[in-house]
Amino acid sequence: MPRGTLEVILISAKGLDDNDFLSSIDPYVILTYRAQEHKSTVQKDAGSNPQWNESFLFTVSDSASELHLKIMDKDNFSQDDFLGEATIYLDPVLEAGSLPETAYKVVKDEEYCGEIKVALTFTAERNQEQSYDAENENYGGWRQSSGEF
Repeated sequence: MPRGTLEVILISAKGLDDNDFLSSIDPYVILTYRAQEHKSTVQKDAGSNPQWNESFLFTVSDSASELHLKIMDKDNFSQDDFLGEATIYLDPVLEAGSLPETAYKVVKDEEYCGEIKVALTFTAERNQEQSYDAENENYGGWRQSSGEF
């Protein structure tokens, strides 16, 4: 599994359930990769088609291969409502380096309830052990031992 940084650009959602009685929903997203978690801004009165255009960074360092998005509705006087969730499998972006804006299905209780658009970019960590180091070329190599004979 490659190591590096995953940039998640949260773009928008559409078709979310607008179940607030007196006003439009105030959606936000909780993005989770392993133990790392980020929360988007709350889109006040955005309704079922919010726009975020926010960027989040995650450190990729092991074999976890999915990003979890949980869409919530911010409520002032009660517990926030769960609107749905999406799971993004990261293998394609880890191989390609980036994926353009893509719509992912949002599901709740195994039923389709909208979609969320996300763009992904993976930047691999440079492995220092494999890089060429010209300064250390003279130590312990052919040049050093060839002068002894």
